[in-house]
Amino acid sequence: MAANDDEEDLLLADGLDAAFIGTGERCGQPNVAVYDKDKCINILAENMSYEEAVEYFNFNIAGAWVGEQTPIFVDLEEKYLCL
Repeated sequence: MAANDDEEDLLLADGLDAAFIGTGERCGQPNVAVYDKDKCINILAENMSYEEAVEYFNFNIAGAWVGEQTPIFVDLEEKYLCL
């Protein structure tokens, strides 16, 4: 993950730009980058099997704590959305 030079200094996940959906705010905390989990996995699956991409994502990306600016990965499946 690489730090962004914007004024917010977001920590961005390398190679997952197409899955970036915005920023998240937390009281008393710095803003963080927010990504679509499924898009992240699909991007990874371009270079490995889908199952390998899920395992890689869960362990190396979603499972990585890189400080208070660690990005958030959101599951946008319809079953979780209130309509």
